Amino acid sequence: MKSFIIGFATVVMTVFCFAETGKAAEEDLPFRPGEKLTFDLKWTIIKAGEATLEVLPVETVNGVPSYHFVMTAKSTPFLDVFYKVRDRIDAYTDTKMTRTLFYKKKQKEGRTHRDIVVRFDWKKKEAYYSNFGEKRDPLSLLPGAFDPLSAFFYCRFLDMKENTVIERPITDGKKCVIGRVKVVRREKIKLGDKVYDTWLLEPELKHVGGVFEKSRDAKIQLWVSADKRRIPVKIKSKVIVGSFSAELVSMEVSE
Repeated sequence: MKSFIIGFATVVMTVFCFAETGKAAEEDLPFRPGEKLTFDLKWTIIKAGEATLEVLPVETVNGVPSYHFVMTAKSTPFLDVFYKVRDRIDAYTDTKMTRTLFYKKKQKEGRTHRDIVVRFDWKKKEAYYSNFGEKRDPLSLLPGAFDPLSAFFYCRFLDMKENTVIERPITDGKKCVIGRVKVVRREKIKLGDKVYDTWLLEPELKHVGGVFEKSRDAKIQLWVSADKRRIPVKIKSKVIVGSFSAELVSMEVSE
């Protein structure tokens, strides 16, 4: 069960890390500060935790007006006894949504603790990664690279077409790669008493490690709403330890 909880952040960032190169007009973005999406995390049929995706008020980073995105994940009180998870990721991009400006991740998963900070210098086209202050060598960046969380929000305004592959540079501060995701088809799914018209997406797992790397037939599927907001409503993953899912249970949107 702990592999499921650990994998949620990876899954969300993997399936949302792709977008076509281009610039977004602010008025076209399908989200606003004040949006909060809450998901139930399940391993088979057992609720194992909760996750949220939020858009916080615009801030200034290095003199640039920036969106502030946050993802949190936590295990249930029952699972806390065996393997407590408390994760938070903060990501900042310019309000034109062209690239990441700053990224940090606080990770508490059992005995594993990390305090990651990634600073971006776009004049030098380099990223600087540190964990509890311990620095790595500078990383060369591809033009327009996003951190995984910011890329999720960027891809939400893409026009999707069946059987197309979308690409975007993405970095976690340790490597910078081209992420790819396939738009499989449009389909309707039912969650509880609601029916959603969605696009089914399947990301490439080439650059994903952990439990996905160890699973020969690993697969991730993501369903996003087929309207202009591209809201994620369900994630499903097959790995060596079984299957897990995340389902949208509540949504708050600012007017």
